Amino acid sequence: MKYERNFYEIKSNDQILNNLKEELETIGYYSLHKQDISSILSYAKEVTKDFIYIIGIGGSSLGTKAIYTFLRTTNIFPKKLFFLDTIDPLRINYLLNLGDFNNSHFIVISKSGSTIEPISILKYLDNKIKISKGNCSIIAGKNTELWKFASLKNLEKFPIPDNVGGRFSVFSPVGLLPLAIIGVDIQKLLDGCKIIHESFFSKREYYDLIINKARFLVENKSRFAMNIIFSYSSVFKDFNRWFVQLWAESLGKKNINGTRQGLTPISLIGPDDQHSFLQLIIDGPRDKTVTIFKIDNLKDESLIPDQEKFSCFDLDYLNNKSFNELINMQADSTYEAILKEKDIPCDKITITEIDEINIAKLMYRFLLLTSSVGSFMQINTYDQPGVELGKKILKNKFGNQ
Repeated sequence: MKYERNFYEIKSNDQILNNLKEELETIGYYSLHKQDISSILSYAKEVTKDFIYIIGIGGSSLGTKAIYTFLRTTNIFPKKLFFLDTIDPLRINYLLNLGDFNNSHFIVISKSGSTIEPISILKYLDNKIKISKGNCSIIAGKNTELWKFASLKNLEKFPIPDNVGGRFSVFSPVGLLPLAIIGVDIQKLLDGCKIIHESFFSKREYYDLIINKARFLVENKSRFAMNIIFSYSSVFKDFNRWFVQLWAESLGKKNINGTRQGLTPISLIGPDDQHSFLQLIIDGPRDKTVTIFKIDNLKDESLIPDQEKFSCFDLDYLNNKSFNELINMQADSTYEAILKEKDIPCDKITITEIDEINIAKLMYRFLLLTSSVGSFMQINTYDQPGVELGKKILKNKFGNQ
């Protein structure tokens, strides 16, 4: 009789840590905090245009956008950054009209060097304003068609390491170059990554936080198959989108036994979604985990005024309170309401303030959480075979016209 296993054992935390230590030799994102950024900083100073456009989709833009959206409300950057991360012509032309072709620099990003969306936009741009060394740079995998194109046209180019996947690439030139050009302190981004990396692999504070959460999620994935991040500030909007791609594309896989794995990410922004999704969380089925984000210091002291004519609303307890206090109290109240249910897994992450180190720490923490969950599930966290068929079908559709 032939016996085949159709289940897998949940490994120990130490075994998972050992697995990830082995990945340090082959998975490139782990070591990006140690890279030499001198060439990036040098080139960033040479870009004098005021409007910077990123032409890329998915992992080529989402991480950079997450950092930019997080920082832009409390920083005055000398250049404007736009993201051509769509093939919707209405959106493309709307964004292009916000800038000035003669005062714009375009950064084309594609790991494969042949991604349909950015190459289509690149061709469109070249038809409007000739792409040249003075207005365009390339970030791509070496030896790809885009890399060869850059060499042929004498465009400045920066490599995406072969062992760094797109959705793990934000701390490579993919994110660092455009962020450096607009004035973000990219060394502080790498410093934030280093803090989490060293803490995790030395089994200090962040190791316990990350590995125990990963274990819980995998041990309870059949019951709590959906993972909500409930972010209390608009600065998290694009971080949420980055997380959705990272979580879904990394973890939706077949494991070593061919069993389908995966966890479904859900993105919410507070307090907006208190008025919609919170009802489902509290009174709906117990199939979700919730992680709440808040920021102690939003660097804004705007107050709710004390005005007699508004006393009829019975909200005087808000008088002279800052909006910073209000949004954080709403986050805390939501967290406490969920905890009182006693059967909804929930945790809260508080960021001290809006700066480069804190957003990098948060993103690197979730990169490590993703790798840890993938290792517990015994999947390949870093490929994406499920998206390749659609690309082939699309190519065939155009080929058959």
